[in-house]
Amino acid sequence: MMDLSHRFSKRELALLYEEVLYTILHRLGKPEPHHVADAQELYTYVQKAFGMDEEEHNIIMQQVKELESPIFCLKATVKEAKGILGKDVSGFSDPYCLLGICEKPERNPPRAVGPGSHSIEAKSHELAHHDHKKRMKAVVKDLIPEDQIHRTQVISQTLNPAWDETFILEFEDTETASFHLDMWDSDVVESVRHKLGELTDLHGLKRIFKDARKDKGQDDFLGNVVLHLKDLHCWDDQWYQLEPRTETYPNRGQCHLQFLLTHKKRATTSSRTQPSYTVHRHLLQQLVSYEILQHQAGSISWDGELSRHASTVLYLHATQKDLSDFHQVMAQWLAYSKLYQSLEFNSNCLLHQITSIEYQWVQERLKPEQKAELAESFQSLLTYGVSLIRRYRIIFPLSVPRSTERLQSLLRVLVQMCKMKAFHELCTLSPDLPQMVSTALKSGTTEWFHMKKQHLKPMVKVSSHLCLSDMLRNNLLG
Repeated sequence: MMDLSHRFSKRELALLYEEVLYTILHRLGKPEPHHVADAQELYTYVQKAFGMDEEEHNIIMQQVKELESPIFCLKATVKEAKGILGKDVSGFSDPYCLLGICEKPERNPPRAVGPGSHSIEAKSHELAHHDHKKRMKAVVKDLIPEDQIHRTQVISQTLNPAWDETFILEFEDTETASFHLDMWDSDVVESVRHKLGELTDLHGLKRIFKDARKDKGQDDFLGNVVLHLKDLHCWDDQWYQLEPRTETYPNRGQCHLQFLLTHKKRATTSSRTQPSYTVHRHLLQQLVSYEILQHQAGSISWDGELSRHASTVLYLHATQKDLSDFHQVMAQWLAYSKLYQSLEFNSNCLLHQITSIEYQWVQERLKPEQKAELAESFQSLLTYGVSLIRRYRIIFPLSVPRSTERLQSLLRVLVQMCKMKAFHELCTLSPDLPQMVSTALKSGTTEWFHMKKQHLKPMVKVSSHLCLSDMLRNNLLG
């Protein structure tokens, strides 16, 4: 079995292993098509990647099973809607959304939602006796406890509202839980004179008469979306059709929703004591170093492509910990730039992270210790890269295919890194890279010359000795 433990202490490796087993055990969401669906396959993979024998694996696995489960959360973002019904006399609506998670009564003991209120179970039973239209109209209000219902802002006078509001919804079981969103038109009580002033067509006049017949301040139903959580991926971003409660207006437009299935209060030691991106970086380091060492053609030709197993584990960990794209790419940069200095691979792998950090860079997002860590990684890679250039005749010998390409790739990475906003803001002394490379080449050439000279000296001595012997022999014979 491959020994990878030298990168972390035995204690650190055990805690990181606990973290990854916990991630697989409490997996959420429908697997992505290109990911590994089978949990046992993932357990076998990480056992090899961490160099754990069967006994070590079983001990830590048992500890993980005894840990408290995390709180499951659905991070739901109501982005926007388009083509919704116009319910006001103006031909527009004032839409807002009510949303929440409903879990089947058998999974939740009856909970009162306020003085004199019915339990969820009682309400479900009560709704069964109402007509279908009524039941569809009041999914959120009647099936979800009031304190668990979330509400967006009202967007005035539009058929294409944009909210971009995010809500964290907790749940217990993906098998039974379902997400519900109802969209309503906010009905603010207005005078008939004001409504007549907004009147634009005959439809608007009919609307005034209809309003007169209904209760004052009663909101109009615009449509709803109901989704089973077990049908969602870890991350989903889609347009959903708004469903009607009657067949009068079957086409009610669409609602753009974004979902992320995450954890809160993970019980692992790493999650409780370290920043999420630090834990993710350590996990990256362990899995990527294993992937490089597994590469058949040798580490230098590894191009950054991770196996399905590694991709699945890292994706699950990042989503469960709700790690932002920026912090994910920062973790990748810190892990890859460090690994490059011990396990040489194609430096092109670093360009993606450089580009992403540059594109997303906002210094205020980082804590002081994160800034220091990032600055140190830049300085460390620069120093290491220049040291490779100084010894380029040995590291990138022209007799070896693709050496020139690899040297050019390294230079491109160093140039791009030194041009970054992040580099200039975090590294106080901006280096003169062309000067550094020039100095490295000159000193490297001198070192190479002296090394070759030292290597040739014994040969010169031997040949001189042979010449002298020949001369003596010839003189003696003469």
